[in-house]
Amino acid sequence: MLSSRIIPCLLIHKSGLYKTVNFKDPKYVGDPINAVRIFNEKNVDELVVLDIDATKKGLLPNYDLISVLSAECRMPICYGGGIKNSEQVEKIINLGVEKVAIGSSAISDPELISKSSRKVGSQSIVAVMDVKKTGLLNSKYEVYTHNGTKNSGMEAKSFAKELEKLGAGEIILNSINQDGTMKGFDHELIKLVYSSINIPMTALGGAGNFRDLALLIKEFPYLGVAAGSLFVFKGKYRAVLIQYPDDAKKNEILSGVNIS
Repeated sequence: MLSSRIIPCLLIHKSGLYKTVNFKDPKYVGDPINAVRIFNEKNVDELVVLDIDATKKGLLPNYDLISVLSAECRMPICYGGGIKNSEQVEKIINLGVEKVAIGSSAISDPELISKSSRKVGSQSIVAVMDVKKTGLLNSKYEVYTHNGTKNSGMEAKSFAKELEKLGAGEIILNSINQDGTMKGFDHELIKLVYSSINIPMTALGGAGNFRDLALLIKEFPYLGVAAGSLFVFKGKYRAVLIQYPDDAKKNEILSGVNIS
């Protein structure tokens, strides 16, 4: 099992770095390569980069951007967006990316997970689950695709189990309801999925401060904790500032210390 990690998540939109709220209203943050260079200096554990245009617009993975990112990154990188076959997965890995994230295609073609795992190893295959509350009184958690616009009808817990059986080496669980709100993680959703699988998991969506990260790690050992807004915005006016905890603060978070 992987140890806990603190992971910035960068969203690529119109070739730039953007941040959304509830998967809507993307706000321009800056140049993704510049952000990567800053994160290089901050001893980041890992980086997730998701192209939010590719699947929705039917685009191929942006191999030119992937090549530049992998050359610039001094930390492990996970890239997702527009992936439809195992040949694309292999090409991305060969460009120097450690992990490939598969979202919508894991639903439309579940065998892609199995084929890709056999080709490059399960440790390099990450399944992304974008989940939203649905049903009477928001009593259900269902998986959505295409930037949260299409309900797959699949329940989060059962789909996570299926992804593990198919050969996914890790799951990124993203709360659409909490995305960009900076109001804290959805602990109920995370517990639902975390307790049902035996592969590493990373939680994304809602982190507003370092304490949110620490509380999550304290409740769920070995969980990866990811965030977007927390690492690119500063203050209540959401001024753009690339940030990441220093080594001392990171050790406190990873220890589950109840920090401010």
